[in-house]
Amino acid sequence: MITFILKRLGSGLVVLFAVSILVFSLLYVSSGSIARNILGDQATPEQLAVKEAELGLDQPIITRYLSWLTGALQGDLGASWFTSEPVAGALATRIPVTMTMVAAAMILIAIIATLLGVAAAVKRGWVDRVVQIGAIIGDSVPGFVIGIILVTVLAIQLGLFPATSTISPGEPASAWVLSLTLPVIALLINGVTGGAQQIRSAVIKQLERDYVRTLRSRGIKEREVLFRHVLRSAAPAGLTVLSLQLIGMLGGVVIIEQIFALPGMGPLAVAATSQSDQPVVMGVVMYTVAVVILVNLIVDLLNGWLNPKVRAS
Repeated sequence: MITFILKRLGSGLVVLFAVSILVFSLLYVSSGSIARNILGDQATPEQLAVKEAELGLDQPIITRYLSWLTGALQGDLGASWFTSEPVAGALATRIPVTMTMVAAAMILIAIIATLLGVAAAVKRGWVDRVVQIGAIIGDSVPGFVIGIILVTVLAIQLGLFPATSTISPGEPASAWVLSLTLPVIALLINGVTGGAQQIRSAVIKQLERDYVRTLRSRGIKEREVLFRHVLRSAAPAGLTVLSLQLIGMLGGVVIIEQIFALPGMGPLAVAATSQSDQPVVMGVVMYTVAVVILVNLIVDLLNGWLNPKVRAS
């Protein structure tokens, strides 16, 4: 298992390195005149030249990348070209908001989707039809549309929740709960419907296996057959679906945070991209890729724990 973890970490570092080269190259090509964007149209050529030298824009791309990579390996992601705020500090203040929202949504999705999926697979009938119809509706309605509806109805019209975030340093936990409830619900609706449908299919497939009939013929209680054997065998498929949803959620959360004015990674990524703020963009991308690699590693470890065949391989 240790060898497996080391191999996956090694491949993850290779992916991280490759993505950094690709993103850095794309930013270099599409950056345009950063110095003029910072200083404004009234800047003289001399001022522009000084600014470009200050930012290292007058150096070859290889030199610039190696300089960034050296700093990144030492924990220094540079500073924003527009605000001079250290990138590491900007990420540190925004990551807790985004990850709290994503983690809360994923925990609720895992619990509710599992319960609905198992109920649909076992009970069939109207429960199954409701889950399938919900999956179709959930997949067809974007999360940002659900977010706008929630803001309009529950925040503006009914006043049950704040329409915009009240999260700030030193705020009590109640402010976090109130500010994150609607965004979590917006993420939850899409995730639950899709996850329940996939778990339903996986459980039905396991219920049709020969080992289930053998267990029942031995007089083992149906509850034990379902939760100890069937659900464990169906868990790898459910984990894969949930991991894909989490990865997709990291992209969708950008729009959700914009709708609810949350001080998370979304507004930071949008502002940095629109300004071609290379240090901040690189920091956001590296953070996102690192999370994806970590999620895939955790899912592989859980699958190995649940499936003896994976452990043996």
